[in-house]
Amino acid sequence: MTCSHRITIHHRQHDTDYTAEVPEDRYILQTAENQGAKLPFACRNGACTTCAVRILSGEVEQPEAVGLSPDLRSQGYALLCVSYPRTDLEVETQDEDEVYELQFGRYFGKGKVRFGLPIEDD
Repeated sequence: MTCSHRITIHHRQHDTDYTAEVPEDRYILQTAENQGAKLPFACRNGACTTCAVRILSGEVEQPEAVGLSPDLRSQGYALLCVSYPRTDLEVETQDEDEVYELQFGRYFGKGKVRFGLPIEDD
């Protein structure tokens, strides 16, 4: 028998809270949607940051979250589309641009990039 966890999602952009019961072997986003939650998403495969949340309490497992750096994961960010609950959980949605900036801003804030390195202006 698979254990389920109570997931509370604060959708900041719409000032709405959702609660879902999510089995440990199911993705949080899809299961919450099946229970009536209206949440942001785009790719559904862990490659972007549209469904990014900040974990307020609890733990997830997200081995397929390739769109989220290990550094942001360690700071408590998760991608709901590829996250499995490991405990009861409380999360809040994030602004995709903010998460993108946290993850990639140090590269793009320095000007043009070629082959992963900033290009010096002449």
